Amino acid sequence: MTSVARLLDPKAVFLAKHAQHVVVIHFPIALYLTGVGFDLAGAWWKRRGLAEAAYCNVTAAAWSTLPSLATGLLAWRFQLEGQAIRGVLLLHLVLACVASATIGLAWWMHRRARRRGERLPAYAIAVELAGVALVTLTGHLGGFLSGVNAPR
Repeated sequence: MTSVARLLDPKAVFLAKHAQHVVVIHFPIALYLTGVGFDLAGAWWKRRGLAEAAYCNVTAAAWSTLPSLATGLLAWRFQLEGQAIRGVLLLHLVLACVASATIGLAWWMHRRARRRGERLPAYAIAVELAGVALVTLTGHLGGFLSGVNAPR
């Protein structure tokens, strides 16, 4: 099969041994960090438009965690050949689940406040910043797994 034909082959694209996770994971990270940034700016300057942008970004981030988790499990299954989950991989998996749950919680708080026509509760910023810390730590550990953060 020629390289061009392989590029157009859906099986080669979606079931490749390389991890689609490495590509997909950047969407929830960027959306969530941007949403938190909009939320902080909206709280600081008291602008409703920034709060709306935060809601949109956090909503998209929450939903995009689902394919990120799925591709992470597929990467473990296919690229790492289902080896035992321990060490950095285990910590990365646990933190990814907790970070995804925290992003989901942030989305739920936004959605609930929006439906009630209220402002976000005071503790929402603390939850969002905890999510930022979890996302950062999870991504850092993922860098070790992908070889980006490997010692030189």
